[in-house]
Amino acid sequence: MVTIRLTRGGAKKHPFYQIVVADIRAKRDGRYIERIGFYNPCAVGGETELRLDRERAEYWLNQGAKPTERVSQLLKQAAREGLESAPVAA
Repeated sequence: MVTIRLTRGGAKKHPFYQIVVADIRAKRDGRYIERIGFYNPCAVGGETELRLDRERAEYWLNQGAKPTERVSQLLKQAAREGLESAPVAA
């Protein structure tokens, strides 16, 4: 089974999360299939808080991928804010 979830990066007390599509058996920060965005909860000033390739997210959802609770909230937030479907550099 495939899931859309967050992987943690960043420094201690300053998290930065990648939004990835991964096999459910993979570790949290382990191997993933595709990176479709990022979420920066500590964004300040002109920094981008959320970037998401909505086309790829829709593709994976149509293929049967299950998002986690937090990723579901981020997908709704992206749709509400009308974030452009910007490809994420690898």
